[in-house]
Amino acid sequence: MLKVGLTGGIGAGKSEVSRRLVAYGAVLIDSDRIAREVVEPGTPGLAAVIEEFGPDVLTADGTLNRPALGAIVFADPDRRAALNAIVHPLVGARAAELEREAGADAVVVHDVPLLAENALAPFYDLVVVVDASPETQLDRLVNVRGMTESDARARMAAQATREERLAVADLTVDNDGPLEALEPQVRGVWEELLRRAAATTR
Repeated sequence: MLKVGLTGGIGAGKSEVSRRLVAYGAVLIDSDRIAREVVEPGTPGLAAVIEEFGPDVLTADGTLNRPALGAIVFADPDRRAALNAIVHPLVGARAAELEREAGADAVVVHDVPLLAENALAPFYDLVVVVDASPETQLDRLVNVRGMTESDARARMAAQATREERLAVADLTVDNDGPLEALEPQVRGVWEELLRRAAATTR
């Protein structure tokens, strides 16, 4: 098994890269998706979030009010750390379970938005960083995702810097340009992952 950490700043295009790697044959373990699962109604994760942040972070139907919680944690690093202390261990346990199910010969791509922030690079055989300039990130967040500029800047500021992410990269995908420039790079990354996976089984 080859364990790959895939990361990139918000708006860099990491999800598009992961989608294309799956099309080539990678097994994707999506930390964001797991993070949503572990705080679904009835889970110990959601109970712990309510205990920490109060019932105001729930919607009327008992699900997590993500915008309300986001407004709290993205404005306050201490509150964000408190949330991470609840969610990250749960995500890690579920990711390890999915990894075991993938099979010994799989190329497993862990989509981890906060890989650099949480110093997780040593836990993977290699790290792929999807890179885009802060200007490109901001443009995509405002004009594609519909965020306000202030919200987009706050989300970006809560993450590692571009330089911090690149410092942990073994492979880099430049996604500052048009979408058609992405595919040749992803294909090259996949070929390199297969080469490294083959080397680990010798």
